[in-house]
This record gives sequence, structure tokens and C-alpha cells, in this order.
Amino acid sequence: MSVDGVDVTGVDREALVRPIKTFSTRYVAALAVALGLIGVWLFFYSRQLRHGLIVTNLADWGSGGGVPWGLYIGAFIWWVGIAHGGIILSAAVRLLGMDTYQPVARLAELLTIAALTCAGTFILIHVGRPDRLVTSVLPAWPTRVQWSPLMWDVTIITAYFVLTATYLALTIRYDVNRLRDRLPNRLEPLYAALTVGYTEKEDEVVERMVWWIAFAIIIMAPLLLHGGVIPWLFSLLPSMAGWAGGVQGPSFLSIALTSAVAGIIIVAAAFRYAYGWEELIPRAVFQGLAKWLGFFSLIFLWLQLQQVITGIFAAPTTLQHATEVKISTPLYWVAIGLVVLAMLYAFATALRPDLFDLRALVGISVGVLFGTLSEKVLFVVEGLQHAHFALYDGVPGQYVPSAVEVSAVFGTIGVVALFFLVVSKVIPVVELHAIEDHEEVDT
Repeated sequence: MSVDGVDVTGVDREALVRPIKTFSTRYVAALAVALGLIGVWLFFYSRQLRHGLIVTNLADWGSGGGVPWGLYIGAFIWWVGIAHGGIILSAAVRLLGMDTYQPVARLAELLTIAALTCAGTFILIHVGRPDRLVTSVLPAWPTRVQWSPLMWDVTIITAYFVLTATYLALTIRYDVNRLRDRLPNRLEPLYAALTVGYTEKEDEVVERMVWWIAFAIIIMAPLLLHGGVIPWLFSLLPSMAGWAGGVQGPSFLSIALTSAVAGIIIVAAAFRYAYGWEELIPRAVFQGLAKWLGFFSLIFLWLQLQQVITGIFAAPTTLQHATEVKISTPLYWVAIGLVVLAMLYAFATALRPDLFDLRALVGISVGVLFGTLSEKVLFVVEGLQHAHFALYDGVPGQYVPSAVEVSAVFGTIGVVALFFLVVSKVIPVVELHAIEDHEEVDT
């Protein structure tokens, strides 16, 4: 599923460092919006720190009704999925030689770092107070680590973060060394630290290391990452209707790839618009990403259909009830509808390229991110509300995310935006190979 017509041979290297050297009102406005989102979140989070989780709508089954896991855990899965999908796509570019997508490969890696940070943040705020990780989790580590699903989760995500950061650091050394005469002198100490000990002799070794890291990521994805450990945390719990079953691994992976492609489209389009990168990230790259978005959306929808069919036809009573509740929830159909729209648009523009519009693709990608987040939150909540035991059936309570929880989602989006705004002022967010390789091919 490649695209033709990508030509960046006319792009000057100066274009790569344009975000570092320019400072526009658009940048200031974006910075203000990001800081505003974070500020609103911190305001609400300060209430949680003062009063505890009671300011959220999360509740214990026995005392308050409702669910103990809600938007926080749904958003955690969502951010992890974006991170996993992002680095899988970046690894595929390097491993499979998909040179067309090189202009967005580093953006995908940076998105992975930012998204993993946000995922970890949701675990931090979900425990109520950050110090509980020190007073509760760390003391239990020696005796619980071998059989705690949470510990497996933390271990895998940490390993993933280290792999991605290593991946990024290795490739940045190459770029910084060759673009140094174009980079600002005020950041020279940082560039000196990034390229300490660098010689061009290491390029061949680094290339092999990056290939093997990409290979490891591709292998780990279905076995341990968003197709493995995280869905296992849910699929191995038969007491929660809708969580159990072998389809959860592929389903989680399909949602991760769908949401990651949508995220990369939005980030790449934002940089293209802000810095006039029409030639560096040409329209053909987005047309190719649109095809991938359509393909992963199709897989996502097919797996949703599998779960609905097996949940309503001769299923155990609690699973059937949970599935009936799911398909009667309007928000579920809004989420599915947004993904269906993305799939139809992608396939329509593949057949009729003249229908393609980048602004429409960005809008559809935003819808896909909202849809996948909604599906994951409903998945978590409905599994808990329709458990196989009836111990608390008589306890009233209906879960609706509170303003505190909703502000956390927008706050972490602000964190990701702030991350890109800061990083783009320090290092090239599009790697030199994106134009260098085309120059070599052209000559």
C-alpha cells in the first residue's frame, strides 16, 4: 500500500531547521492554547489532591455504586495505543523500506514518547495521590512483581519507552552532526552533549542497530505490546462481561494502529501548515496515510462486529446483557460511526483522488481519535458495570465522567502539544534521511 509521486528532491536542508529558527504569532498562540489546557487541568487536579478521588465520579462498587475504573483507565489505554501504533509505523518505515513515509517517521517517534508519558500520567492520577506509588506500589514490588498484571504492564511500557528513546537518540546524532552549521549557537552545549563521541564511522553500526530495534518493536507489538500484555490484563478476567476472550488482543492492536495513524496525520498536517512544508511533507504522504487509516479502520470495525455477534447470539447471560447495553448506548454508535466515516472517506479518495482534501482528512482523524477514546472508555466501564457476580446489583449508581476527569484528557492533549512545540525548537522533527535518500536516488 504505497503511494506514488512523492518527490522531495527540491527541498533545501534549510527547510528542516525552519521550526528552530522561526518564531511566529502562530507559535505563540499554539503555546498559549497548550498552556491553557494544562492550566485548566492543574486547577481541577489540585481539587483532587486536596479532597481525593471523591471529586471524580469514580466510586467503589460497594459504597457508592458505579465503577472504580472509568475515563482515567480508558484514556490510559488510548494513549498507550497511540504510542504503540506510532512506533510500529515508524519501525515499519525503517524495516520495510517505506521511504515515502520518512518525512513523518520521526514525528511518529516523538508522538510515541509524548503519548507514553501521558499514559503514565493517567496511572499516576488514578491512584489518587502520587505518593501512593511510593508508599504502596514500591514496598509491594519484591513480593508481587512476579504475578501482578500491573507490574507486567509497567515493565513492558518502560521497556518500550527505552527502546523508543534509544531509537530516537541514535538517529538524532546523525542529523545534528550534519546540520550543525544551520543550528542556533545558543543550543551548542546541548548539541555537543547529543553528539558526544560521534564519528561518521558509527553511522553504519547505528544503521544496523536501528534496524534491529525496529525489528524488535515489530516482533514485540503483537506478542507483548498493545496486542499482548495490555489486552491480557482484561481478556484473562472472565468475571467482567465483555472483557474476556481471545479477540481482545487483535482488537486492541487494531484500535492502536487506527488512532496512531490519525494522530500522525494531525501532527504532520499541523507542522506542514505552520512551516510551509508542502514540499517536505507532500500531499501524497497524506493520501498514503489515509489509505492506512481506512485499512486499520476496516479491521477495527470487523473485530467490533465479531464481538457484537458473539455477544448477542447464544452468549452467557451476563455477556449478552453487557453487549445489549453496549449496542443500545448512543455514544458507542457515535464512536463506530466516526470510524466508519473515516473508512468510507479513505476508500472513496483511493478510488477518486480528486475527492481528497487534507482539511477533511484532519477533521476525520480528530473524529477517529474521539471515537477510539469513547470505545475504550465504554469498554472499561461496561465490563465493570455488568460483571458476572451480582453482589452489588442493589447498589444505585451510574457513572458519568466528571469535569475533573475530562479536564485530564484535555490537559494531556495540551502536554503533547507543548512537547512538540518545545522539541521543534531544539531538534529537527523531520530527519535528514527524508531528503538525503531522495537526493541519492535522484543522482
